[in-house]
Amino acid sequence: MARISLDNVKKVYGGNVETIKGISLEIADGELVVLVGPSGCGKSTLLRMIAGLESITSGTVSIADRVVNELEPAERDIAMVFQNYALYPHMTVRQNLAYGLKNRNTPKAEIEQRIAKAAKALEIEQFLERKPRQLSGGQRQRVAMGRAIVREPAAFLFDEPLSNLDAKLRVHMRVEIKRLQRSLGVTSVYVTHDQMEAMTLADRLVVLNAGHIEQVGTPIELYEKPATTFVATFIGSPSMNLLSCKDAPWMQQLSAKIPAETATIGIRPEGFTIGEQSATFTTDVTVDAVELVGAESYVHARLADDTAIIFSVAGRSQITTGEKLKISASQSAIHCFDKDGKRIEM
Repeated sequence: MARISLDNVKKVYGGNVETIKGISLEIADGELVVLVGPSGCGKSTLLRMIAGLESITSGTVSIADRVVNELEPAERDIAMVFQNYALYPHMTVRQNLAYGLKNRNTPKAEIEQRIAKAAKALEIEQFLERKPRQLSGGQRQRVAMGRAIVREPAAFLFDEPLSNLDAKLRVHMRVEIKRLQRSLGVTSVYVTHDQMEAMTLADRLVVLNAGHIEQVGTPIELYEKPATTFVATFIGSPSMNLLSCKDAPWMQQLSAKIPAETATIGIRPEGFTIGEQSATFTTDVTVDAVELVGAESYVHARLADDTAIIFSVAGRSQITTGEKLKISASQSAIHCFDKDGKRIEM
C-alpha cells in the first residue's frame, strides 16, 4: 500500500494547450479517491499521468514517497483496470491472471496461491479454465480486476471500468469494487463520469472541471455544501435547481435572509414542499410532467418566467400536468452563490 501525492501537476499539449492546470492532491494510504467530471475535464489524462502512460509537463507525482515522473509504468508498482478489460483472448482465465506474474519470474507455487485467493474473492473460481469469449461482460471485468489483484500492487488505478456494462450490472459491480477495495485496503484512484457511481464508491470525491479541481471532499460534504454552482449541478441527480436573483419577483421575500452579494440561489429537489408552510422562499409553478421513480416522484415544472424547476414528492404523486401549485423552501434548504458561482456561507 502507498499514498499518492500530486504537486502542481500540469499537462500541456502542443506548447500551449493546457489540459491539466496545476493540480495538487494528497491521496492517503488505503484511500479510494474518485476523479469525477464531464467529458474533457482531464480526469483520464490525470490518471494516465499517475500511471506513467502520459508524460508530465511540470510538477511531480509521488507514489509511496517516491517521485515517479521518469519511471516507466512497470516500475511504478501500480495496477490498472481499463473499461475494455484488455484480456488476452487466446488464454484461459487462469493464464490471464498468471501472465503478469510469470513475466516477473514469480515462483509457480506463489502464482497459484495468488490466483486462488483472487478467484475466491471475485467469485470466478468456476471460470478459471474458460476463455474470455465464454464469459459475460461482468465476468470479464472481474477477471480484469483479478489480474490487478494478483500483482499485489501499491495502488490500483481504475479508468471507467464499468462503462461497458448495462445499468443493472454496473450497480452490482460498483458494490463489489467497494467491498474488494475495503477488504484489500489498497490505495485506489477511480475515474468515472457517472456521479452516482462516484458517490457510491468514494471515500473522497475530486470534482474536475476544465483541467482544474473545483472541490475535494466526502460525497456528503459535496452534496450538502457544494463550493461552486458547477459542483452543485454536477453532484446530485436530479441536479440542484439554480435560480438567478436578478429581477426575480420573489427576491423581496429573501432580501433580508440571504447575503447581499448573492447572485444565485440553489435548492435541491427534496428541499421543496408543496404549499407555503411559513417558509423563507415561496413561488408559484406550473407542472409540465411528473416522473415516477419508485419510492418518490420528480415533478418538472416552470416558474412564471419559464425557468425550469424540479422538486420531489414522496410516493405516487397525484399531481397532474398543467396543474398550478405553490411550492416553498425553508432557509436551511437554500444555498447561496456569488456572481462568480462561488459558495457564500449564510
